Amino acid sequence: MAENGEEKLLAVARHIAKTLGHNDSTADDILQIFSNFDGRFSRENLSEKLSDDDSRGGCAALEHNLKSLERQISHYIAADNPIWADSADSSAFLEAIEELIATIRDWSPMANDKSVSACLVRAEDLIQQAMFRLEEEFRSLMERGGESFELSQSTRNPVSFDSEEDEEEENGGLIANDEDEEIPVAQPITGYDIVIDPLPSGTIKDLHEMAKRMVAAGFVKECSHVYSSCRREFLEESMSRLGLQELSIEEVYRMPWQDLEDEIERWIKAANVALRILFPSERRLCDRVFFGLSSAADLSFMEVCRGSTIRLLTFADAVAIGSRSPERLFKVLDLFETLRDLMPEFESLFSDNYCLILRNEAMKIWKRLAEAIRGIFMELENLIRRDPANAAVPGGGLHPISRYVMNYLRAAYRSRQTLEQIFEENVNAVERMASSTSLSLQMAWIMELLESNLEVKSKIYRDPALCSVFLMNNGRYIFQKVEGTELGSLLGDDWIRKHIAKIRQYHVNYQRSSWNKVLGVLKLDNTTSAPNVVAKSMKEKIKLFKLQFDEICKTQSTWVVFDEQLKKELRVSVAKMVLPAYRNFIGRFQNVPEVGKHEQKYVKYSAEDIDAQINDLFRGTSGSAGDRR
Repeated sequence: MAENGEEKLLAVARHIAKTLGHNDSTADDILQIFSNFDGRFSRENLSEKLSDDDSRGGCAALEHNLKSLERQISHYIAADNPIWADSADSSAFLEAIEELIATIRDWSPMANDKSVSACLVRAEDLIQQAMFRLEEEFRSLMERGGESFELSQSTRNPVSFDSEEDEEEENGGLIANDEDEEIPVAQPITGYDIVIDPLPSGTIKDLHEMAKRMVAAGFVKECSHVYSSCRREFLEESMSRLGLQELSIEEVYRMPWQDLEDEIERWIKAANVALRILFPSERRLCDRVFFGLSSAADLSFMEVCRGSTIRLLTFADAVAIGSRSPERLFKVLDLFETLRDLMPEFESLFSDNYCLILRNEAMKIWKRLAEAIRGIFMELENLIRRDPANAAVPGGGLHPISRYVMNYLRAAYRSRQTLEQIFEENVNAVERMASSTSLSLQMAWIMELLESNLEVKSKIYRDPALCSVFLMNNGRYIFQKVEGTELGSLLGDDWIRKHIAKIRQYHVNYQRSSWNKVLGVLKLDNTTSAPNVVAKSMKEKIKLFKLQFDEICKTQSTWVVFDEQLKKELRVSVAKMVLPAYRNFIGRFQNVPEVGKHEQKYVKYSAEDIDAQINDLFRGTSGSAGDRR
């Protein structure tokens, strides 16, 4: 009898533990209290019996609950019409799924029991079937919700995205779901004054509820896949409508430069719209559909934007590794600056672990574009070095390479800040200590190469005087492109002073090689010879002077000095050298007693005639001056 009474006492204790123990942890605590109170209520005695009772009674309850859920869920799975066509059906379907998920979760710790395990296998099979149907409904809802969305052109913005759906409050407001959770609505994109809401708010709420169940059931990847496949199609179509072609690196590499220029223009517009409008809108939509499910939101956003992002980056990379032809500099600079300006968007949008690889790739390609620009400048240097000196410019005029390089540098200077940023990375420690900037060093080096190349080209002229005229012409042109400009400020006053000194030296060299010999003819000898000998010598000098002077004037009248001021300076300097010496010689000749009136015929030119012929120098032949721009 005592034994029977003890059994009843244990049964009461087990019943108390089972009734009060709402979960495993609470029941375990109650068993511990009983065990401490009386040794007969040991954990082993109570828990073993409790487990047996739970196993038999609970399994029956599990079986009953599972059959009920099978009837409900199977009904919706087999339905021909969309479940979300009726709000009551969709709510009931979601509730049944949620109950099934909770059942699996609650009974999984007892999966070692064979009967429980068999029920759980049926439950897992049922949840999988439910997920397949929920996935279909999810896809259908996304496709129907986006049908009214159109991409159109706008006069105010590069593109405009208009939705015909009536939305709830979108300016920072909140949308509440059935469980009083709040789904945040992102702020409008201020940069481009456009906000895209491709799906109605009601549809987004439904998708959110579906996503919660799929994630809870362990179908995160499946949910993300169906979501991203729908949104990715829309995004890629939007990119195509913006004019961006899907080109491989090889196709970009083989594209004619003129076509590539147009493609770069389209890329710049598409990249700005994508990073400032399309991608933020997709991020916003992901955050609303997967609110509270950050990992699923990040995975889905990456899957949606990955293809379009790679499409953008592949093109930029192809340009970066392409030709280094100097003509490409300015478009590559546009590409570099666009990607640089968009890096904050890459960093903010692609900040999670899933997108990190895309952000890092954008950074790498941006740096490769910087390398490409440095490479273009290196190619410009090589172009200057290789430019052949196999043909002389007629009349010693302006060489095309001077125009090309100086106009190129002037145009490049407009992107000074960008170029400073690019070249700063390559400046060594010694150069950083100097006052010169990285760009000024680069520009000065190119100018030095140009001047060295012109020195080599000047040697093609056999006449040393014409060689000096050639160097003066090109030196003066270079100076004019630098003086008083921002390029001059970059190179500095010291460079300008040295360049002016070079031009002056070319001027001196011209005078020496051209006129010193003529002036030597007019030089009077300090001699005590007889007057008739002196007279004879002077008559010979006058004849020789006329021959040499005429020859020089005839030759140099065809030479070119493109700058009027330089032309005037040269003529004045020649006149100052020749006229005083000529007047002095003629005066002495006319005062020699042995020179009779009939011998005055040897003086063919008056001082005025000499001056007139000097003023006729450097007229140039037709078209020999070249383009001065």
